[in-house]
Amino acid sequence: MTVSDPIVESVITTLSRSVREIRQGLIGRRGSANAENPSGETQMEADIWADDLLADRLSSIDGISQYASEERDTVLDCGGDTSTGDGYAVAVDPLDGSSNLKSNNAMGTIVGIYDAPLPARGDELVAAAYVLYGPITTMVLATDETVLEYELTGGERRLVRRDVTLPEDPVVYGFGGRVPDWTDEFRSYARAIEQEYKLRYGGAMIGDINQVLTYGGVFGYPGLVSRPEGKLRLQFEGNPIGYIVERAGGRSSNGHQSLLTVDPNADDIHERTPVFVGNDALIDRLEAELADTRM
Repeated sequence: MTVSDPIVESVITTLSRSVREIRQGLIGRRGSANAENPSGETQMEADIWADDLLADRLSSIDGISQYASEERDTVLDCGGDTSTGDGYAVAVDPLDGSSNLKSNNAMGTIVGIYDAPLPARGDELVAAAYVLYGPITTMVLATDETVLEYELTGGERRLVRRDVTLPEDPVVYGFGGRVPDWTDEFRSYARAIEQEYKLRYGGAMIGDINQVLTYGGVFGYPGLVSRPEGKLRLQFEGNPIGYIVERAGGRSSNGHQSLLTVDPNADDIHERTPVFVGNDALIDRLEAELADTRM
């Protein structure tokens, strides 16, 4: 099944045809690159390699005017001008959860396609997708029209689920950050949730998000006592994942409002944010619990 927007379709087709090479290219690139990304995190060899591959391919698509990645300092100008409607901007997390390379656990790739110059609000997204490198390589794609799940093999994609929505009866939860570093308000929420639902947390957000989309529930990486702004990046992770979950009938939040309505820092493409996504009622409970932190 193709997407009605030809630029979005080109991005998704290019991504689909690249993931086999990315997955195969992880072999022999499990070590540290002895460098840090712009957020101060240690880069793996595979991070840099996957970013270079995707930058080369996505930036060359007609209609893409900007390419930004978690792994590079600045936005790459690809021609055109998003501010005048001449092209889309793509924001990419080439290897979400690359720290899992050492233990050979699940990882993913995230792509957000914005109809505005970066950094942009999440409601400027026209599509977002993530690839999960699990036992089977799958991709979830959200557009304004629907949410689709594909299996990826041989450079092609096969539709396996149409109109993906969160199940009404949630089952799982996963929360990031060290428990001693949680705020009192979030700890209170987490303790109540863990009495009702099953823990699913694997160290790569995409794997945890896929559990929530499959079984219903809540994922969160909160602001911490030592890092109130959280860990995840708004442009590369928070907005695209929030967009996907909201299109699937759920909610996203930074603890107080939808991630898609957060005004980004115009001077920081790597701005961090707390991220919470899941079934409506669970995000409502979260925001009520965290309401006191606004005062």
